[in-house]
Amino acid sequence: MIFDTHAHYDDEAFNDDRDAVLERLEAAGIGRVVNCGADLASSKRSVELAGKNGFIYAAVGVHPDNAGEIVSDSGEVLGLDELRKLAKDSKVVAVGEIGLDYHWNIYPAEVQKQAFIRQWELAVELGLPIEIHSRDAAEDTMTIVRGMFESEKRAGRELRADMHCFSYSPELAAEYLKMGFYLGVGGVITFKNAKKLREVVDQTPLDRILLETDCPYLAPEPHRGTRNNSSYLTSVAAAIADIKGIDPSAAERATFENALRFFRLDPDQPII
Repeated sequence: MIFDTHAHYDDEAFNDDRDAVLERLEAAGIGRVVNCGADLASSKRSVELAGKNGFIYAAVGVHPDNAGEIVSDSGEVLGLDELRKLAKDSKVVAVGEIGLDYHWNIYPAEVQKQAFIRQWELAVELGLPIEIHSRDAAEDTMTIVRGMFESEKRAGRELRADMHCFSYSPELAAEYLKMGFYLGVGGVITFKNAKKLREVVDQTPLDRILLETDCPYLAPEPHRGTRNNSSYLTSVAAAIADIKGIDPSAAERATFENALRFFRLDPDQPII
């Protein structure tokens, strides 16, 4: 059984056949899915989707490309109260995806940083883990992470975070692993040019790896370039298994257990 820890089934790419796609997932052995928000509207849709589908859970958060929904250019805090209300839903298991993205620089770095920190503080307040998006922002992401890690350590609290779609060096991966983080691995691991990510997976303990699609994006080989969905994670699990020298079913089982632990879900709780 497979646990997809980061999906976007509320995306318009699924508007024509969303229900049919989700029905097929259960038949394909997808046990659970976390649908992640990217702004306030998609966070609300994620909660609604989770409410209608027992095997789907929600993460609510504002992506750095939409950071202005949380913090204005002048530093005014905006949508945090709305996010807090959404995060209190019983099917919400994380805050995300949040972080930094300097590839497009839609919002200034300082606005992104403040939105990241404010949302992380909300997750700590509510006792939820976070899913971190970081693109072309390795140094600033690590600076914020280290600050939050030290703060939580001093307070005697556990910090639970997943580096979604990890794309940095093995050295940075090692630093995140030292802090107890998980690394999200998806379709990129199957690409021919994914040498660096394969090195990361090779050095990462199996109990710190989470499977994810980021669908409808980043479909693995042999589906690359098409609309992604959770059933394709069998290819990702097989790639991880090959690197680790284990059976694909063992990789699927281990990553499923990792996700249950990360999101603090009871494996025996009925899917409702």
